[in-house]
Amino acid sequence: MLSSGADHRRIGRVAIVHEWLTTMGGSELVLKEMLAVYPEADLFALVDVMAPRDRELLGLTGRTVTTSWLQRVPGIGARYRALLPLMPSAVRQYDLRGYDVVISNTHAVSHRVRVPKNALHLVHCCSPIRYAWDLREQYLRESGLHRGVTGVLARAMLDWIRDGDARAAQLPHAYAAISRYIAERIERNYGRSTTIIYPPVDVEYFTPGGLREDFYVTASRMVPYKRIPLIAEAFARHLPDKKLVIIGDGPEMPRVRAAAGPNVEVLGAASREVLRDYLRRARAFVFAADEDFGILPVEAQACGTPVIAYGVGGARETVIEGETGLWFSKQSAEAIAEAVRRFEGISFDSARCRVNAERFSIPRFRDELVRWVDSCLRDAKDQPPRANT
Repeated sequence: MLSSGADHRRIGRVAIVHEWLTTMGGSELVLKEMLAVYPEADLFALVDVMAPRDRELLGLTGRTVTTSWLQRVPGIGARYRALLPLMPSAVRQYDLRGYDVVISNTHAVSHRVRVPKNALHLVHCCSPIRYAWDLREQYLRESGLHRGVTGVLARAMLDWIRDGDARAAQLPHAYAAISRYIAERIERNYGRSTTIIYPPVDVEYFTPGGLREDFYVTASRMVPYKRIPLIAEAFARHLPDKKLVIIGDGPEMPRVRAAAGPNVEVLGAASREVLRDYLRRARAFVFAADEDFGILPVEAQACGTPVIAYGVGGARETVIEGETGLWFSKQSAEAIAEAVRRFEGISFDSARCRVNAERFSIPRFRDELVRWVDSCLRDAKDQPPRANT
């Protein structure tokens, strides 16, 4: 397995285009390993307001990041999502002349960059932009933009973004998807085939240890689609004799605290070390999101902990039903509670959970990324340059 940087002398000058640098998330963990593979690459991002601790975790300390004009907008760290309609234009202002390979790490607009005629443009896709495609109506409801004249204007704006997105998606040379679930979404929305490269999970850090205790755990950024209030409600209302620990913070925190009962401990934001400790000791990790991949369920399994997950999306690829966890079929408190009761009647092997998680290791990701880029370079030699307008 590959564990060090790729040979830049062989592939030339590399640019990595990331969406925005604000907080740590799954796409940032992917970025970290991309930069480890291509340490001499130049990094581009629309906005960079990342905290020093997160910069250090990503290996960005001392690294220059080329940002867009959006960086100069006052209060951009709190407002950047509201400027989504301006991002396609902003991302096309990067000067990428002189680069041989451009890798876009995208879930929104970074694949819409303008690349030089003879450069190879590769897209590592976490998802086609959710706001405009599959989660459009959910996004509008949760943003309060689904009714009246505002709703009409918001839908027209998203239609415009989606049309431009579909056109731009035809220009890159190749796509890689983070899961079969996303590969199918890319095929459906863009008509593009993909190579699947699962995200990197630090299974060398998340390892078994300690004694199991009688509680369940969930952890996440507290944003609406993660459904953390629903998990809190399931335990508070339907499983009052079971203990749940919730780790994380975010805009949904007031709803989480309102749903929590005496048997639900809301820990709030916690360090990586604390998260690992709870994952090692919990009976199971509970996961209710419709997720593109989902790194936390894999981290739980790396600790030998089975997962009780909503059985759609990435969870169907990372959790083996009946072996490393269970799926439930509805995003409802009742369905979660029923799955927990069913879980308690089944014995799960921690070692099997661990072996399953090892399929998603960091060395595996690095190796597959390099193989994909090298394969695309070979293929590009036999293809005419693509116009990029």
